[in-house]
This record gives sequence, C-alpha cells and structure tokens, in this order.
Amino acid sequence: MDKNAIITVAQMRAIDAAAPDTLMLMEAAGAAVAREIIARFAPCKVAVLCGPGNNGGDGYVCARHLQAAGWKVWVEHIASPASADCIAMAAKWEGTSLEINPDNPMADLFVDGLFGAGLSKPLDGHAARLAAMPAARVVAIDMPSGLPGDGGAPTGPHFKGALTVTFEALKPAHVLAPGLEACGEVVVADIGLDRASVDQVLNCAPRAWRNDPSLWRDQWPWPRADSHKHRRGKVAVIAAGSESLTAGAARLSARSALATGAGWVTALIDPAQAAFFAEPAALVVAAFDGPPSATGHDALVFGPGARRSADTAALARAMIAIDVKLVLDAAALSSLADAGPIGRLRQADEAPLVITPHAGEFARLFPELGGDKLTRARVAASRTGAIVLLKGADTVISAPDGRAIVNTHATPWLASAGTGDVLAGMIAAALAAKPADPLAAVAACAWLHGEAGRRIGPGLIADDLIAILPDVLHELAPDHLKRV
Repeated sequence: MDKNAIITVAQMRAIDAAAPDTLMLMEAAGAAVAREIIARFAPCKVAVLCGPGNNGGDGYVCARHLQAAGWKVWVEHIASPASADCIAMAAKWEGTSLEINPDNPMADLFVDGLFGAGLSKPLDGHAARLAAMPAARVVAIDMPSGLPGDGGAPTGPHFKGALTVTFEALKPAHVLAPGLEACGEVVVADIGLDRASVDQVLNCAPRAWRNDPSLWRDQWPWPRADSHKHRRGKVAVIAAGSESLTAGAARLSARSALATGAGWVTALIDPAQAAFFAEPAALVVAAFDGPPSATGHDALVFGPGARRSADTAALARAMIAIDVKLVLDAAALSSLADAGPIGRLRQADEAPLVITPHAGEFARLFPELGGDKLTRARVAASRTGAIVLLKGADTVISAPDGRAIVNTHATPWLASAGTGDVLAGMIAAALAAKPADPLAAVAACAWLHGEAGRRIGPGLIADDLIAILPDVLHELAPDHLKRV
C-alpha cells in the first residue's frame, strides 16, 4: 500500500479481518515497532504497556524482540489478554509481566500498546495517569491511546509520543490536529498485508493521502524545450478595490505567480495603485475595467488585499460565473460568506475553482459543518464544486470527487502576514499551466510553500518565500532541467 495513503479505522479493521494469517501480521507489527525503537534510542529500561486487545498483542511481540536484542524490558498490563491473538502472543512472552501500578519500577521509555486507534471511550484510571508522561519518553503502537483514530477531538486524556509506528497506511489522526502533534514522528511499517485484500476493501472508498512530492512531481508543469510564455500560462491578479495599505497583498500574489513559473502575469489595478506595482519589471500592469475576459487569461486570483464588502462579494460572484480557472482567497471569501449561504459555485465540466480559507473564513462560509477537518473539507468541496484548501498546520486539500490530500509539510514560521497571498499566486500559476490533475497541482503548491517556509525559518516574511521558490523548484525538477 502507498505509505502516504490515509484510511479510516474501519477500513483498517476490514483489511485485518480479510487477512488469512493475523498472527503473522501481529508478529510483523511488533517486530517493526521494536526495530524502529532500536534505530532511534540507546538501550535503556523499557516498560511495554499492554492492553487486552490486538494493540496489546503487538506490545507483547515488541517486548520479546527488544529483550532478544539485549534491552532491559518488562510488560505492564492493564487487563488480562482478551483477543485470541493477544492471548497467543502473551503466552510467548517469557519475561517479567506486572499489572500497571504506580509502585512499578521506573522505566526510561514506555511503549504504549494499550488501546491504539480503536478505543471508543475516554482513558481513565492508570491509563489516564500514564497519559500525562512527557512525549519524549513514549513510543506509541499504531496510535497514541486515547486519541480517536479517525481524527476527531479526544474526549479525555490521551498519550503523546516522540514516535508512533503504524502499519501499512496512515489514519486521519496521524495527519490532523491534535493527533499531528501528539503522534510525534510517524513511521508507516510494511507488515506484509495481502495486496488483493487491501485493494478489495479500498476499491470503492474515497481516497486520501498525506502530501508528498511523489504524488505530483511527475505531473508538475515543468517547461518543455518548446515552451514559451503563453504556453506556460497567463495569470491575472485583481488588485482593484484594495485599500492603499493592503494593495501589497495582491502584489505578493502576482510576484509569486511569476516565481512559480507563470509565463505572463498581469495586475489589474486602480490608477491610484500604480506605485505599488512598479516592480518587478516583468509584471504587466493594466487598468481594471470589470471582470476579465475568459479568453484573455488562463487563471485569475481575487481576494488578496480586497475590502470585505458587498461590492467584493458581487465581483467574486461575477468571476465565478466566468468559465476560467479561479483562485478566491481572503476577503473574497469572507465577503461571499457575508452575502448569504454558500451553495454550488462551479459545475464539474467547468474550469477549476479553488477556494483557500483559513479556519475562521471556513467557519463563516460553512457555519453548519461539523466533524473532523478532513470530513468538513470534503463536504465543502462536494457542495460547492470547488477544490477546497483549508489552511493550517494540517492543511486539507479536497476535490469535489472526494479525493483529499493532507499537507503537514509546513512550519509555524509561516504564521506571518502575506504568506497566504503568496500561496494564492502560486496556485494560480500552477492552474494556468493546464495541469492534468488540478488537485495534485494545488497540493504541490501547498508542499512547495511549506518547504520554502521551512528553509527560511525564524524571521520569515512573505517576500522571502518568493525569493526562495526558484531554488525549491530547481531541486525537484527533472535532471534535464537542472542548471549545470
């Protein structure tokens, strides 16, 4: 299975149930956890916390493999083994086994094999007490106990780990907050699941992935030998209507579209804004005289720097009605929300529309939507016909057809004015180049944006992202395009 695939807890259970030899899978899972621990930690005293189900069974196997490697290890069980596989693996454990108790010896490292992703009630008693341990001392099997595997908010205490080892595929909680932070480093281990069983379970399910260049690198619109500026795409950024103090936001979008590879970028401005768009010289500046023609540009950007107003909402609606690729951001979204309920915006046979709300804008657009972030983004995309990029440390990019990509490749340093405007321009440039899969193109921009932010780090300002984007793209480019 693709190591970046995201599946639900129910899907994973169905895959496990279809496996012909569950004991073999449990042996492989526990051995994988031990292997990842040995690769990252120096030998130390380890307490493996085992629950009564299959998560506990994985724990017994892990303990056995650590002991065989010469580590000082013991098992602490919260209840007697209950599942058949856990009973079988507990019988193979020949080391020390204790009931969980505050008087037990103090370990340097704890392996959480209590409940994994399947717990349906809050942690209590000794489990809740142990969940307060520092994350640096915890390795979780499959999922930190107490954390809902499908990405919902925990209803009580939950473990936090420095490392989480899961099997075959990610679960939503591995990539969505708060699990994203609680899981620490996430390793997806291959435990030898039967490919046919996996395909049978997942065949008809909407698919989701963690963002990674392997999803889109080969599809990125790299220039060809015969490329020219018109083939690489023409982008228009609507700056008209921006306050003079915020016109720089539209300029950031325009500059980032150029840096991402658009062949021609036009800023459509009010005359009073001309001074803000004098640089770079490659940027074309023209007077705004109404919604642009569908034939004059390959992609449009509207919202960065705009005023939140009824006029902005009307202009956004007018541009949605044009059959051209469109990125709506910032005030364009809040203005639409102020104007009334959001329904269908684009049909399946029309040019892609991308909306890029942060959490507050999304709540204004879709106040009635609940559930985890992945579910909310999918519902919003299905309802509107738009690709929804719901921002955050766990940015979710969802297409109307139910496919979704979760981007965790970001940095808190991106929490700075103007970085979203840069992303909007990047997305427009990618769409203007006529990608085969617009969802993949939008996800690529989210990853590239995050990578640029990571490289800059402390002191990041939005302009810095634009300056470093060419280097990020250069490193990912096919070999024949790299500079000598």
